[in-house]
Amino acid sequence: MTAVRAGAVGVIGAGAVGQSVAMLLAAGGWCESVWVVSRTGLSARALVTDLEDMCQITGSPVRAVHAADPGQLVSCEAVVVCPRAEFTNTSRTNVRMAGLNANAPVIASLARQLARYQGLVVMVTNPVDIMARLFAEVSGCPRVYGVGSNTDTARYRLTLAHLLGVPVEEVEGHVIGEHGDQAVVCASATRVNDRPVEVPVGQVRRELADRPARINAGLGRTRCGPAGAVIAALRAGLGLEDRVVELSVNHEWRWMGIPLCFTAGTPSVCLPPLDPGEARQLVAADVKLRDAYEPLARLHVPVRTSWKEKTAVTRTATRIATASKAVAVTSNSTVVTDWAIRYFGPGGTPPAPLSMTARR
Repeated sequence: MTAVRAGAVGVIGAGAVGQSVAMLLAAGGWCESVWVVSRTGLSARALVTDLEDMCQITGSPVRAVHAADPGQLVSCEAVVVCPRAEFTNTSRTNVRMAGLNANAPVIASLARQLARYQGLVVMVTNPVDIMARLFAEVSGCPRVYGVGSNTDTARYRLTLAHLLGVPVEEVEGHVIGEHGDQAVVCASATRVNDRPVEVPVGQVRRELADRPARINAGLGRTRCGPAGAVIAALRAGLGLEDRVVELSVNHEWRWMGIPLCFTAGTPSVCLPPLDPGEARQLVAADVKLRDAYEPLARLHVPVRTSWKEKTAVTRTATRIATASKAVAVTSNSTVVTDWAIRYFGPGGTPPAPLSMTARR
């Protein structure tokens, strides 16, 4: 069993993902305890009882604890936020965005209960890029990350390995931007065995959409993949493992999934180089997410005076452009500077607008 190296980890929500996350935490043995809270309390108590049985059987030193309300999690080193409001999702496109209005009040309420929490927050609830931002701005918590692009990246590498007939370990590539229809496949920077390859982007995008749909059709909800992404984010964010994780983060006032290189728990941006088409797609993802977020901010964020000062990465200014106007974006990655200047030019001349039509 792995030696205990972290303190308590809280899990809000005892549904499919919450159960899987709590089980991985308890079985992993690297945290002191798992605190579980749910909307009614019934499912949280049941999950804790089940976890106690498992820990006794496997010899895990992790304690499972039922928390009566989210406020009790303030002493935890990290909190995983994965509740889901009750609603029926009938969308065929922008599937994750369908939970926007239903989940936003739930996340805003939890954020108020954990106001100024100083630990690590990992957001799972969809649309995750927007929910992570909402939680951060309502709560004032300085370290909030959304999982999603990490799962997309894993699916991309698996898909490409299958299509090319190579071991997945030889595939290096990322999916960034929105965890949804506006995800950006970084095909131009993808490498197989350290060599550039021709990526069948259309087939890849279809599989990225079809894969979770198949899981949902058979199981009702994705669970294991997102739970694995949560564990990766926790271990990296708590300084237990140095690695690259694709997470939705506040990087220069934009919340999107980007690769972060964690060293001793401290993240830095490590964006891959993008070709002009991919750069336009990333701009479009940013526009889409900001447009969806602003109405929520007016409803749930009473004062937004200092949130822009909070970024999860260190900064080096570079000039970039949206489809309509030039703006300042910062990154600590020379890769970002390289592609931004190469694509937009030193003066930040904007490209032609990218169609916002959802693509699969």
